[in-house]
Amino acid sequence: MRRLVAAGALAFVAAACVGPSFREPNPEAPADWRPTPAVADTLRPFYDSLRAHRDTEPLEPAAPAPSSDTTREMPARVQDTTANLAWFDLLIDPELRKLVETSLRENRDLKVAVAAVLEFRAQLASTRGNFFPQITGNGVAGRTKTTFGSLGAFTFNQIQLTANLSWELDVWGRIRRATEAARADLLGQEENQRAVVLSLVGSVASAYLQLRQLDLQLEISRRTLDANRETLRLARRRFSEGVISELDVRQFESEVASPAASVAQFEGQIVQAEDQLSVLVGRNPAGIPRGRVLPEVLGSLKLPEFLPSSVLERRPDVRLAKAQLHAAVARIGAAEANLFPTFTVVGDYGTYSPNTSGLFKSRSEIYQILGEVSVPIFTGGVVGKQVDVARARADQARYGYQQAVLTALREVEDGFAGVRSTRNQVAAQQTQVDALRRALTLAQRRYESGLSSYLDLLDAQRSLFSAELSLAQAQGAEATAAVTLYQALGGGWPVVPGDTLPVDRPPPPR
Repeated sequence: MRRLVAAGALAFVAAACVGPSFREPNPEAPADWRPTPAVADTLRPFYDSLRAHRDTEPLEPAAPAPSSDTTREMPARVQDTTANLAWFDLLIDPELRKLVETSLRENRDLKVAVAAVLEFRAQLASTRGNFFPQITGNGVAGRTKTTFGSLGAFTFNQIQLTANLSWELDVWGRIRRATEAARADLLGQEENQRAVVLSLVGSVASAYLQLRQLDLQLEISRRTLDANRETLRLARRRFSEGVISELDVRQFESEVASPAASVAQFEGQIVQAEDQLSVLVGRNPAGIPRGRVLPEVLGSLKLPEFLPSSVLERRPDVRLAKAQLHAAVARIGAAEANLFPTFTVVGDYGTYSPNTSGLFKSRSEIYQILGEVSVPIFTGGVVGKQVDVARARADQARYGYQQAVLTALREVEDGFAGVRSTRNQVAAQQTQVDALRRALTLAQRRYESGLSSYLDLLDAQRSLFSAELSLAQAQGAEATAAVTLYQALGGGWPVVPGDTLPVDRPPPPR
């Protein structure tokens, strides 16, 4: 028996695992990124000139950002997963930072992801425990009466205490492959937690920027409403003096309604945006404190001059797909191991006596040790088909990984295109607003001096209002595009020498 155990242990140590070993997949990323379209290259100097030269009045000066201490402690489990997120270097806003930190502590979806990691960590420990002997303790106590033919009946007490042993020798690597798969599952869940963090930060930032855009549009609508009401007051006074007709007054009255309707619309949307953001940070719907105005946020926007060559390795969704592929490949070996004999060592050791005083004596010692071999002969195809199932799932995971890589490449391309296009749009819209603002000033002066009709003034007011709303929308789109690019790059862009590829089409610096 000792020789049998020694031989089994030697086979356990020396045998190789059945099934294919996991090999690092090749993401097949392009050597370079798609070049800038020819039209964009042609128009780039034009957009640069729009940003560089201002010959008209600028927008209202931005208010100074409030100072605030934003140093907060975050839970250790979450802090570990956010250490590489260069988020606060992207958009510098104290209130946004507070909201992000609160969401990392309180968001329920993130708490679910953290709990899932703990679950898979325990599952790994449970699977790895099959490497070791399984020992259980048993106790039996009772009184027995039995009859032996003509010898008569006998009554006796029995007390038995034993420890039972069961140890499967992992000759073919079934347990090792199962443990490898469980470890890959744990890594996948950790990447899923990082993906939840990345998505959460992006959602909070996008919702906050949308809120700041609505605030800006509401401020524009209120300012336009006040200006139009003042123009209406002036028109009524001139009508009372007989300078203009009633038709002019009615036209000015109708013009007041448009910004008034916009004020009501934006006020309702702001409440909805605040409620959405409250849920993201794990709070009941309530008001949200504001930080910097949207133009200031754009002024602090920092974008990479180079694109990290490790962008696919940084994205948690790609790493999750790779971990799922690793787990699926390992489970092929675990399934194939069931086709081979199973070697198990079983036994028990204990003490037996009719009374407690006789326990643990040398004469009461009982034991047995056995070596078992279980050979699958006919299973109706159950075991063999499980191997086919494992291989099919590995193929699914492989295609899923390839799709995750393609999606990552597309999102990076879309992110850079979105930032570039929205930045150019803001430059064009800003130029239009500056020109229309100056045109409104001239129209007011000409109308007051009687050199032009009220139609010229109404048209100037209407055009400026529409252009300012469009500019606010474009500014919000630019900030949101930066957040989208941040997510596409896997959480930020670290400054690591030798880890970058030149990008010939990043948006020009502001």
